[in-house]
Amino acid sequence: MFLEWKTNYFKNLNLFVPLLTLMIIIIGFIVLSSAVEINNPEQGGMNLIYRQLTAAVLGLGFIFLMQFIDYRKLKYFHITFYVLTIGLLVYILFSAEQIGGARRWLSWGWFRFQPSEFAKIFVVLFLASYLEKKEDELQTLKGFLKPFILISVPFVLILLQNDLGTALILLFIFLAMLFVAGANRKMLLVFIGALLLITVLIIVSQLFLEVQVPFLQEYQINRLLIFINPGIDPQGSGYNVIQSLIAVGSGGFSGKGWFAGTQNQLNFLPEKHTDFIFAVFGEEFGFIGVSVLLILYFFLLSQFINIALEIKDKYGKLIITGIASMFFFHIFENIGMSMGLMPITGIPLPFLSYGGSSMVAFLIGIGLIINVNIHRKKLGF
Repeated sequence: MFLEWKTNYFKNLNLFVPLLTLMIIIIGFIVLSSAVEINNPEQGGMNLIYRQLTAAVLGLGFIFLMQFIDYRKLKYFHITFYVLTIGLLVYILFSAEQIGGARRWLSWGWFRFQPSEFAKIFVVLFLASYLEKKEDELQTLKGFLKPFILISVPFVLILLQNDLGTALILLFIFLAMLFVAGANRKMLLVFIGALLLITVLIIVSQLFLEVQVPFLQEYQINRLLIFINPGIDPQGSGYNVIQSLIAVGSGGFSGKGWFAGTQNQLNFLPEKHTDFIFAVFGEEFGFIGVSVLLILYFFLLSQFINIALEIKDKYGKLIITGIASMFFFHIFENIGMSMGLMPITGIPLPFLSYGGSSMVAFLIGIGLIINVNIHRKKLGF
């Protein structure tokens, strides 16, 4: 029986997904080793590498174990996923340690993780099951508002953690899955337009009227303002993006070389192993390295789309849509903010930024993609 499953597994498996994932992870460890300065033992960079490696191994283990369960069985637990998400996000508001003005991490002894990273996966699984057979309802205003109300609960809870970036990812996932689920296009466009209008009003009210915006901290508002003009506060709120632009630009065509980036090694670049890991990569590997990385990301996302187009099961298609939109937003926003093209939100770059929770969550997402791919035809176990 196992041999039969193994044969079917490799027959249906899209090998590009795991191979591209492993290639990007390897690139991630190369650039991370420079960002945490493992060539300088006093910095303790090897400890961070070991932690990241542990998270990667754990995530790869999850991918392997997940393949023994048909993804269709997950739909019966969609309420559990939603309740678990809300429970974790509520718990973290009252129990999490405050770091850098935000409550995002739960610590139990040496073990620390960020629940909001896994909340994105849980929300995808919940929405996929909820929206699977709601196409007719999504044509009406009442049916359209129901999932919006449901998603607004985790959205607000994450905002209360002062984690605007993850909240925006949740919103983007929601809109992408609504589109694929067959929601009324006019209502969807109106909703997106309203969100853009609200964003403009927030910026205008803060810039000209100095009105305090609910759910947003001063530094988050400053990030929006700095996005418009980093020169407003070059030594303060605009410092990060200015240093990132210098790092990326100084990489030139071929880069300065591994461990040779001055912005990185001389510590001019802030949050270089997390938020601005792309700037480190751009400085040390230049246009050539960046092009290779972007091509790998592009092909990975294109494989997600190919798998989604191949399957007829709407539940599986919605899962892939949610995971693909999560990856796309992370990649687009992180690289965009490093180049001054998007506001700074502090979200990680998949498989490159340091962070055990994000590494495991991204790999679980990959595991779900592979699961949908190999189980698109029912297999015997």
